[in-house]
Formats: sequence, C-alpha cells, structure tokens
Amino acid sequence: MTTGTVTLAPLRHADVPRCHEIELALFPGDDPWSENAFRSELDNGNYYIGAYADDELIGYAGLAAGEHEASVHTIAVVGHWQGRGVGKMLLRDLLARVDEIGVPVYLEVRTDNEPAITLYLAHGFERLGLRRRYYQPSGADAYTMGRPAQSV
Repeated sequence: MTTGTVTLAPLRHADVPRCHEIELALFPGDDPWSENAFRSELDNGNYYIGAYADDELIGYAGLAAGEHEASVHTIAVVGHWQGRGVGKMLLRDLLARVDEIGVPVYLEVRTDNEPAITLYLAHGFERLGLRRRYYQPSGADAYTMGRPAQSV
C-alpha cells in the first residue's frame, strides 16, 4: 500500500534499532519499548507493519490476534510525519488484518492523546473504560477502547 511517498511493508528485524530510536523520541516520559521487546513481538509471529519513506522507517504498528480477539500493541509515527495520514494508513492496515479474522479489537491510548483518540473513534472504536496510572513511570491514564468484530 502506498500513499504519496509512504509505503507499508512488513516490519523487519533490521528495523528494530530504528523502532527503538522512535520509541525513545516519542515516549521519553514513559517506558519506551526496548529492542528486545520488538524482537520478541516479531519472533512470536505477531503482525507488525512498517511505514517507509524513501526506505527510511518513519512509523510502525503492531497487532496480536487470536481466535477470539485482537489487540493493537503499538502505533507510532515520527514527529515530522505526524498529521500526514501515516497513522491512519497503519491503523487501516491493522484493521484490515483483524477484519480477515473477524474478531473484536482492543487497545489502550493515553487520555491526553486527542489526535489518536479522534483517529480511533473515526474508525469505529469506542471508549470502554479507564486505566488509572497505566503508563509508567509518568503515571498517565489510558482509555481502553474497543471495536466490535466486522463482517467482511
């Protein structure tokens, strides 16, 4: 899938160091994912997609899906690419994967991340609950959001 100069492709083990760099830049007040966390996700066969501009990784998204439900583990886009539709591309790719399986999907999002919340609401998610002090060490709260299974 391509939009302008951005292409989506499966995330590769070679992308792991760049994923960690992006995590450190985007989530400095919380516990950014380590390289080992990304490697583990890929090794466990979870679905991870990268967004590439001129062969540079500018974003990624990951999903774990089972027989009864799916969970969005992460969506991240580097700062200067935010607001340009990359997150929407990544989310739509994850949702297409979920819809193939036909299960509901869940995620957590910081309560102060209005752009992400707006994106999720626009794609059929609803707020299901609040997780106090979910993000550490900042102690930021998270909404649990869910989207029902879609028939394809």
